[in-house]
Amino acid sequence: MLRHLAGRRAYVESAGVRAGDPDGFVAAVMDEIGIDTKSHKPRSLRDLNDTSFDLIVTLSPEAHHQALELTRTMAVDVEYWPTHDATLVIGQGTREQVLDSYRRVRDALFHKIRARFGFEGGPSV
Repeated sequence: MLRHLAGRRAYVESAGVRAGDPDGFVAAVMDEIGIDTKSHKPRSLRDLNDTSFDLIVTLSPEAHHQALELTRTMAVDVEYWPTHDATLVIGQGTREQVLDSYRRVRDALFHKIRARFGFEGGPSV
């Protein structure tokens, strides 16, 4: 979302605790707001080639711990944005209920990104 809003104004990378396969629910809810994530390949923090970041935003306690460990000798700010794990709903409800869980996470992050980085415009959620 930040990459979509910032364009070339900021260098943005995405990584998580573990690399894995793309999440079809993420692709579906991002497609709803005009952001194509089909070519996104989930990577881990350790898979990043460039670690010259000014800021790392983490969304889970485990990711936050890994980011702090990775950057303990680096001049990098690390922010923790507690975020609901939408994957917990998978298998617990209908497809639409799962998508609603993902939409809530998407919308909350989108608003937080816009507020934190001051980007206007972009898709409306």
